[in-house]
Amino acid sequence: MKYFTFLICLFFLTNTFAQKVKTGNERVTEYVSANRVLWKAGLVKNEAQLLKTGTGQADVSNKSICILENKKEGKASILLDFGKELQGGVQIVTGIWGGNKPIKIRLRFGESASEAMSDIGGKGGATNDHAIRDLETVLPWLGIAEIGNTGFRFVRIDLVEEDIKLVLKEVRAIAKYRDLVYQGSFNSSDTLLNKIWKTGAYTVQLNMQDYLWDGIKRDRLVWVGDLNPEISTINVVFGYNEVVPKSLDFAKNTTPLPEWMNGISAYSMWWIINQRDWYYHNGNLKYLQEQQAYLTPLINQLIQKIDKDNREKLDGQRFLDWPSSEDPKAIHAGLQAMMVLALQAGGDLSTKLGDLSTAKKCTDALIRLKKYIPAHNNSKQAAALLSLAKLLDAKQANQVLSDGGAKNFSTFFGYYMLQAKANANDYQGAINIIREYWGAMLNLGATTFWEDFNMDWTKNAGRIDELVPDGKIDIHGAYGAYCYIGFRHSLCHGWAAGPTPWLTEHVLGISVVEPGCSVVRIKPNLGDLKFAEGSFPTPMGLIKVKHQKMADGTIKSIIDAPKGIKILR
Repeated sequence: MKYFTFLICLFFLTNTFAQKVKTGNERVTEYVSANRVLWKAGLVKNEAQLLKTGTGQADVSNKSICILENKKEGKASILLDFGKELQGGVQIVTGIWGGNKPIKIRLRFGESASEAMSDIGGKGGATNDHAIRDLETVLPWLGIAEIGNTGFRFVRIDLVEEDIKLVLKEVRAIAKYRDLVYQGSFNSSDTLLNKIWKTGAYTVQLNMQDYLWDGIKRDRLVWVGDLNPEISTINVVFGYNEVVPKSLDFAKNTTPLPEWMNGISAYSMWWIINQRDWYYHNGNLKYLQEQQAYLTPLINQLIQKIDKDNREKLDGQRFLDWPSSEDPKAIHAGLQAMMVLALQAGGDLSTKLGDLSTAKKCTDALIRLKKYIPAHNNSKQAAALLSLAKLLDAKQANQVLSDGGAKNFSTFFGYYMLQAKANANDYQGAINIIREYWGAMLNLGATTFWEDFNMDWTKNAGRIDELVPDGKIDIHGAYGAYCYIGFRHSLCHGWAAGPTPWLTEHVLGISVVEPGCSVVRIKPNLGDLKFAEGSFPTPMGLIKVKHQKMADGTIKSIIDAPKGIKILR
């Protein structure tokens, strides 16, 4: 019986993943078979063969093959769905055909089904920016080709030449990612929240490549502001990972002062906040000391950007997030608050480093900054930051954030809007927003969270995992603005993962008080949940909690923490 159970488990594993190859420092390459043929055109035979678990090896039998053939009646094409967002390319194993010559195909990757069906520069504005996702290439006779390096879920293959027959044995996705244990966890009485937590974690995991990217299709860059929700997610899901200091160092080493990181003044401030968050979770004083030669002059540079009226006068690109980018009053308010948050973090780190002189400069600058409180201009971005910087009453800020529910939320700054709602003790309101806003992406077929999202887009929208039916709107191709118009829009963007750390911090109630997680506060806020449980990685091991709401509304908690961690309640 045990042997039979073993065989069943082995069958499941081999039919889920054809092959997993370790490549060092936890990075793997995995070969994944498609789970459905979503569409085909022209002469396509035995396409079900492409859904079988492959071996990655060509053979001379020419049995169990799929055939695409171009005749006068039309050209052959097929669209494969690999079931979830992946980062990498595709492996194609071919069979035998007459003439022994290579055959030309057109290959298209898509994060949505409609993107895989689109043309570069055509309707929806598909692009090859940052990663080539639409190309012509040739396949070998009786051989193997591995093609592509982008973010995708769908792959379309078109046979290009006239009067030609292509014999396919296998088409498998090449998934490249860090094979990490989800040390952190979240489970509650709400299955939607549980799925949202895991989706945020997976979104960030895919972006943990050589460096910590913003998106796996676009931009595939180290944007320092984007790192903040990603680092927060890594802290609560994976604990320490070398991709974080590697990326923070990359940003530092490619930005000599007085330049701003990524050309954006706020992003240099995010670098300071990221360093503080990373140090508090991991407690690596040696690494922090390595940052001091850059940190101290950056702090001094920021202080010089306060004018005589105690207002920020930051230069460089003045940017919070894209939806607020056309509101200069909101940007000014947000940057004033960012100055407060960054100098609070900088002063704290300077104290930890024993640099009391710089710490005092931060304290003096903070006194000045708090004398001037700009208007939020009814911007949810500005109101959230002003609340977190304690420049605006938390309940007043929450009135702005609550207006219209998820309307005018954004994927990046939605994290700070949720934090500001928690600041006002509106935990239920934040939970409702998470369900409404991030849940809507899942309802549209998302397996990772998107670069941007607007609740107005949901009206009459088709799902991203289907070809858009007549009368429905293509949510991927039809919408977007700024850098994410149409199919250029990234559907796997790490800055959108904010609900994952938020649910851990505020529903499980786990927050770090002292560096290295030596002191941790546990204060759950269940809202309408009946229970919530989970784990939290620390340098000393896992904290495990289980919170149960009792009949009288009180919460009974069971906490298991490693020795050496002081728990505050």
